[in-house]
Amino acid sequence: MRAAVVHEYGAPGVVRVVDIDTPTPGAKDVLVRIRATAVTAADSRIRGARFPRGFAPFARLAFGIRRPRTTVLGNTFSGVVEALGPKVTGIAVGDEVAGTTGLRMGTHAEYAVVPASRVVAKPAGVSHDDAAGVLFGGATALFFLRAKATVGPGTRVLVNGASGAIGTSAVQLAKHAGATVTGVTSGANADLVRSLGADHVIDHTTTDLASVTERYDVVLDTVGTLSPASGRRLLADGGVLLLAAADLGELLRARGDVRAGTAPERVEDARELLDLVASGALRVVLDRVVPLDDVVAAHERVDSGRKVGNIVLNP
Repeated sequence: MRAAVVHEYGAPGVVRVVDIDTPTPGAKDVLVRIRATAVTAADSRIRGARFPRGFAPFARLAFGIRRPRTTVLGNTFSGVVEALGPKVTGIAVGDEVAGTTGLRMGTHAEYAVVPASRVVAKPAGVSHDDAAGVLFGGATALFFLRAKATVGPGTRVLVNGASGAIGTSAVQLAKHAGATVTGVTSGANADLVRSLGADHVIDHTTTDLASVTERYDVVLDTVGTLSPASGRRLLADGGVLLLAAADLGELLRARGDVRAGTAPERVEDARELLDLVASGALRVVLDRVVPLDDVVAAHERVDSGRKVGNIVLNP
């Protein structure tokens, strides 16, 4: 099979598309023919060994000290079941499925082996591109807005980085919950963010958030440009600051009105996100959809910091 492999840490050019052996599913695994997979900020960080401050020693132990331990990156997938392990039940060859692979990764390839427990049925009305695109940013947004805060009718929510993979989902999920949403993005993406449901948009290229006088019940920073101190200045009484891109120091100091953490990969969240997409309540924003041979350009786009929504590969 063809796969995008990374044998050393470095710039996007270290990714190569080569032929490797097709993996064989274990007893409780399924082999999925990948139709779509996302290239995410997580893939970029691992490939370039550019981890948030303080996390590098631990990340190197997890992913490989001198070179990536897992050579095929990619964590989200949508595709068709090709083969089953002998102990798999409730799934059939030919089923259209989606999900995430955790630290196993491996989805930037034509085929991937996935634990059957991590597979969910893809709704018929959801494209493979949308299914693969929604799971990374959508799960992170869902985790922070639900597990780390209380968002409901009348809640004033500010999303910093509203045009990214996490931000585009967060704006919509908060609005779906009944919140009044303010999105922070560049002027070029303001109309997009409004179309996703934002009631107000702040152009960060012309307005310093330090000058904003409005106060919010929930501030979600998806891009790591707010510190606990600068974020707290935006909070109303009883408000909470959510740091989705916290460094190690911020994570360790997060308490009270500052909350951070890593979103778990839960099949029930994947199923909920796919159902929201199927119902039309959640729109998946795709920056671009490219073939596997354009994987280097996909990594370059992620590294640029100008990605809007999600980048999807079609192996």
